[in-house]
Amino acid sequence: MNFNERVYKITSRIPRGRVSTYKAVARALNCKAYRAVGNALNKNPYAPKVPCHRVISSSGFVDGFARGIKAKIRMLRKEGV
Repeated sequence: MNFNERVYKITSRIPRGRVSTYKAVARALNCKAYRAVGNALNKNPYAPKVPCHRVISSSGFVDGFARGIKAKIRMLRKEGV
């Protein structure tokens, strides 16, 4: 399983109504490749099954979504975040 597939596997476990961070996903992979996690999620071919919109920055800001930040915020609000 390559890096991106491992990122998708971890991200698919984030429950509806919850968020995680790029840093937390990277730590779950035993690495510090936070940007690589973001790059993998930007190319997510499994959306919405792999909910990449549930991953935010460590500072709590919503960023880095291929469809735009407003769309990401809308999706998170719809889930109760």
